[in-house]
Amino acid sequence: MKNATSKQNALKFVCDLLGHKYKVTQKVTSHVKVYTCSCCNHQLTTDSKGNLTELTPKFQEINKDLERIYRNRMMRLKNKSFTSSNYPLRNIA
Repeated sequence: MKNATSKQNALKFVCDLLGHKYKVTQKVTSHVKVYTCSCCNHQLTTDSKGNLTELTPKFQEINKDLERIYRNRMMRLKNKSFTSSNYPLRNIA
């Protein structure tokens, strides 16, 4: 167990020295994403102003609810477009 902790501390030191290597790990909406450092697993998310902020339990809950609302809206819009395309256009002369 001590080796795992020392390895994690070494990776954290590398990130502190050279900087994090963030990658997008989750797309909550089209403009809200979760980023994770590939070395130390530090996580960031986009806040309401578009700035990166640390992913706390509060932001995890907000992102989960936001993703649910966004997914429901996209499904509703998708169903609406399918429904409106079923009606043929009438000729107006």
